Amino acid sequence: MKQLEVYFEGHVQGVGFRFTVEHYARSYNVTGFVKNLPDGRVELVIEGEEEELKRFLDVICNSPLKRHIYHCNQTWRDASKALKPFTIKY
Repeated sequence: MKQLEVYFEGHVQGVGFRFTVEHYARSYNVTGFVKNLPDGRVELVIEGEEEELKRFLDVICNSPLKRHIYHCNQTWRDASKALKPFTIKY
């Protein structure tokens, strides 16, 4: 089990980004959250099997959302196993 923390930069707020990511998460065996940050980025923290996390991120980065993403910074860690079912944090 791994944890993936991703910070998306670009025009990622106010375009339905979090809601779309939450919709995609329903098709994957992941826990975690997506959250808008005050600096305009969107934070995604997910846990699950490494290949599942990679597939989920690939779907986000190759979906219509990609036109809003200018950069994404990824950090991989061992899973904390403390994350709850996937949700949007406010």
